[in-house]
Amino acid sequence: MFRAKGGNPPLEYFPDMAGRGGWGYDGLELACWGDHFDVQRALGEPGYCQGRHDLLARHGLRVWAISNHLVGQAVCDVIDARHKSIVPARVWGDGSAEGVRQRAAREMMDTARAAKRLGVGVVNGFTGSSIWHLLYGFPPTPGEMIEAGYADFARRWGPILDVFAGESVRFALEVHPTEIAYDVQTARRALEAVGNHAAFGFNFDPSHLVWQGVDPAKFIDAFPDRIFHCHVKDAMRTLDGAAGILASHLAFGDARRGWDFRSPGRGEVKFEEIVRALNRAQYGGPLSVEWEDCGMDRRHGAAEAVGFVRRMDFPPPPGGTAFDAAFAKD
Repeated sequence: MFRAKGGNPPLEYFPDMAGRGGWGYDGLELACWGDHFDVQRALGEPGYCQGRHDLLARHGLRVWAISNHLVGQAVCDVIDARHKSIVPARVWGDGSAEGVRQRAAREMMDTARAAKRLGVGVVNGFTGSSIWHLLYGFPPTPGEMIEAGYADFARRWGPILDVFAGESVRFALEVHPTEIAYDVQTARRALEAVGNHAAFGFNFDPSHLVWQGVDPAKFIDAFPDRIFHCHVKDAMRTLDGAAGILASHLAFGDARRGWDFRSPGRGEVKFEEIVRALNRAQYGGPLSVEWEDCGMDRRHGAAEAVGFVRRMDFPPPPGGTAFDAAFAKD
């Protein structure tokens, strides 16, 4: 029911509601792959979206966001054989790279329309990147090549974002290595590339920042009005002098890696600071547990994670009142 490495969707804890699901979760972030949420069925089958709501309701759950990371990845990527396994056959088609990118763009437009029909206002996802492979500057990378990558992102995603805006739905990029934005500096550059488009913001996930050495709370402070959704996931660096943060081409769960994901509260993420930053940003959306921990049973992880989130979350003071306001004189 929740997202381990196999790609199931995150469970959502919403601070303003009592937990109602079997583990105490309030909702489910539906993924646009597998059997969770089908974009084309949502657009073409009367009653499909209501059926999704009815199914969730039978388990005491609701939905505030859907995710289409896999198709979004193909919009800007350098397409290769790996993408065939993650996108629908209708998007892959004959596998021609530009055709895949264009079909992925149309599918993301349809995702905005499907989200509107479902009644949710946020679609989380990836953008892909035509310049991620240029991360390390050798052979020397001319600045014009990087500029061209951001221009490519703007050209491909601008029309998609226009459709999102027309449907009153927002796209939340999960800032993540392999995307056009993976830290504060690249996120700022991505926003500038699309002219600070109102429909473009971020799905904040601290686990992808902390192992890079980026302070997740500083990311929230940098973009307080662009945090459209929030994942709760942890990571831990296990640098031993033999491996670095580039992971050495080793699979997740391999003890020789320089870092790995952990169940919330069991890694390096300082969630106390994140909650305070979210409160400063006046974030009012769900905290969505995206669970990945190769060293823990996932059912144990699901039960543990919701308890951790409820313990670490707290509201700001009413109206932002400071603790010593009672001593102030008129």
